[in-house]
Amino acid sequence: ARSSYNKYYSYHHLNKIEKIVSSTSTVSKKALREAFRFYKKNRYKQRLSKRYLAIADYTKTAYTKRLYIIDLRNGKVHQYHVAHGKNSGAKGGRVWRSSNRRNSYMTPYGFFKVGSREGITSRKKYRYLSVKGLQRSNRKVGLPTRFGGRDVIVHTASYVKSGGRSYGCFAIKPQDKWVVFKRLKTALLYSYTGR
Repeated sequence: ARSSYNKYYSYHHLNKIEKIVSSTSTVSKKALREAFRFYKKNRYKQRLSKRYLAIADYTKTAYTKRLYIIDLRNGKVHQYHVAHGKNSGAKGGRVWRSSNRRNSYMTPYGFFKVGSREGITSRKKYRYLSVKGLQRSNRKVGLPTRFGGRDVIVHTASYVKSGGRSYGCFAIKPQDKWVVFKRLKTALLYSYTGR
């Protein structure tokens, strides 16, 4: 069951970790089940992180730590605040509407792979990691707008601490950046909106 640098954890080990997380964390059981199912099926093909899996559980309010980063080695869950899109729900509230459409300013839904390289946005100088949609319904999310995509990233923003909202990006607190970025690089990120 051990994972070296070059090996993924076995199905048996991942099933055990899923049970541990299900019994010890507040993440939606449905989201957890779907995330592990997708991860097990696509980890090799998509070259997903061997160590971490993340779920943004948008059925919870913005004032709760609803970004769950799961350590696949031991089942430990790290939680952080994450903003939702301004057209998805009230400030501080939960997501009521989600969309992968360009210019919707809503939280995107589905499975994403987080990029491995950090960048800095040109206008507001936010630190960010790219995301790439892994399903038919979200494959344009993460692509540049000049290619007909929807420019969604994981980035830092000071408004997250007050329950503020983004234009649809996965915005986190600046003080969480170092540890969140380290764990999210190449990870599967499931944006769960209850759909």
